[in-house]
Amino acid sequence: MAVLSLPTAPVSVSVQTSRRYCAVVAPTTVVIPLSLPGKGRGRGRLRVRCSAEVDSRGGGGVVNMGPGTPVRATNILVVGATGTLGRQIVRRALDEGYDVRCLVRPRPAPADFLRDWGATVVNADLTKPETIPATLVGVHTVIDCATGRPEEPIRTVDWEGKVALIQCAKAMGIQKYVFYSIHNCDKHPEVPLMEIKYCTEKFLRDSGLNHTVIRLCGFMQGLIGQYAVPILEEKSVWGTDAPTRIAYMDTQDIARLTFIALRNEKINGNLLTFAGPRAWTTQEVITLCERLAGQDANVTTVPVSILRITRQITRFFEWTSDVADRLAFSEVLTSDTIFSVPMAETYNLLGVDSKDIVSLEKYLQDYFSNILKKLKDLKAQSKQSDIYF
Repeated sequence: MAVLSLPTAPVSVSVQTSRRYCAVVAPTTVVIPLSLPGKGRGRGRLRVRCSAEVDSRGGGGVVNMGPGTPVRATNILVVGATGTLGRQIVRRALDEGYDVRCLVRPRPAPADFLRDWGATVVNADLTKPETIPATLVGVHTVIDCATGRPEEPIRTVDWEGKVALIQCAKAMGIQKYVFYSIHNCDKHPEVPLMEIKYCTEKFLRDSGLNHTVIRLCGFMQGLIGQYAVPILEEKSVWGTDAPTRIAYMDTQDIARLTFIALRNEKINGNLLTFAGPRAWTTQEVITLCERLAGQDANVTTVPVSILRITRQITRFFEWTSDVADRLAFSEVLTSDTIFSVPMAETYNLLGVDSKDIVSLEKYLQDYFSNILKKLKDLKAQSKQSDIYF
């Protein structure tokens, strides 16, 4: 019987709020007690100092496992496999012949659709580091699509959980690690989620793992629930008066480009940014949806000044601090910012034709054409089944 042992060298991870705190972590248990002290106004804004350096007091370093059974390059673990991007990563990987394992939190409704597609599902929780190592046995590449749930503190999964996952990946000899981040995260340290993403990038780089960081601007899929469905159902659509532009991208295209990058050894250690063909304002997206739906939207505009005031108020109370953190991200999305980058160089590096990338017009046109056809068919069936007395 083979015995899997993990190195015991402690790893230094520093987290800073109004003061500096350090936790020394042993990969054997990978316990990350990074609780942030303070209450109320003294709580302090989340600051993360990222370092994967080994604490000199422990001696030795985090090293890869010794020789053993070779792991095939097609063995991958998808973390966050049930999310908007994660499920597309799983489907693409299966279509391309990868052996896919999905890390999923224990949940009342099992992720049976992943099994139906042909993936293996393993239960683990990034907030419980002791559950992570077993999921990595026999894995060559980790593709990390995970993010915290809206009801969770941002740092719980997106920082503490990711630190634990990266440490375990390093300790167990994972060959490649793909991490999805946010475009311009390095330019907004005042936003906790973006600061954490940037620090995770640095932590991953310092860990010594072979890795690729992919920064994203926005998902086209998110616009369906935000704009398309409310317009069809004649419900209010929430927008802002800000000129922010976002180059939304189809998650299927993101998945396809990810695996092209994964197979390109020249990209190892690089930072890539994926953006859609064009950057759109909120009003332009709403106008496009109105045209394709053939009806006007009931738009409720929220001034950016209201978001800022609300964020300032919620920062005063510990029980609303997570709301303030998420409003900070909303504030960036409603500022005079362009979330887009020129993609010509990236397309050339990946050997991709820009014409093969789905535009937002095409994506929404396909959606509205399909949904309106289904509604028309349902209406016709309803009329045929009417009984008159």
